[in-house]
Amino acid sequence: MHLPAAPILVASLVLTACGAEPPSIDPTGVDELTIPTPSPDPDDFVDEITNPYLPLSPGSTWTYTATTEDGTETITVTVLDTTRMIQGIEATVVHDVVRDEDGDVLEDTLDWFAQDRRGNVWYLGEDTTEYDGAKVSTEGSWEAGVDGAEAGLAMPAEPRVGDGYRQEYYPGVAEDRAVVIDLDTPLTLAHAVFDDLLEIEESTALEPDVVERKYYARGTGLVAERTVEGGDEVVELVDYSG
Repeated sequence: MHLPAAPILVASLVLTACGAEPPSIDPTGVDELTIPTPSPDPDDFVDEITNPYLPLSPGSTWTYTATTEDGTETITVTVLDTTRMIQGIEATVVHDVVRDEDGDVLEDTLDWFAQDRRGNVWYLGEDTTEYDGAKVSTEGSWEAGVDGAEAGLAMPAEPRVGDGYRQEYYPGVAEDRAVVIDLDTPLTLAHAVFDDLLEIEESTALEPDVVERKYYARGTGLVAERTVEGGDEVVELVDYSG
């Protein structure tokens, strides 16, 4: 997967017609966006996150089962009824907890998201803590606007096959990228069958041998993850309360 390392800024397309003033065509997808963005305009953002592929209403909860080489894990994701001010933007706070089969916490993360007026959802950072016995690590934490970190795109308002973008940018810490693979992928899970999922491929320069595919359902959000290169982890949604 080859994506530009520098911010992306593509101008509006223009069609030409013989003997007529060329009409302007509004940009779609990620065309009009600068990704990552060093200085987002707070006036471009709204209070609620209503993107159909990543709806983040306070109180919503997703529960996933993850099958890994270390065993089975449970992931609980909850949208909190609180916000965090980041670069002048009131970001929605999402709490993500990973537990092992004994119920012990392996990872505890607060993620920060915000939606712009067009419906694009931006990722503004995370405060993450990993637990490995007595060892505790906060590696991977970052915040847009701090120490050169920049907000990335979590979900486009209008996903298009082939669209590529950075999801986060803090060199050496957070460098995830995404590419839209399909808009109507069929997938059978243990508890549900889908035939029109948004499929996105993710990778990072920090782990170049690992590639993941994530699957999103309209009105629900993330329903499954598959590590397709560099591992065999499988994550599936088992319960959702929106």
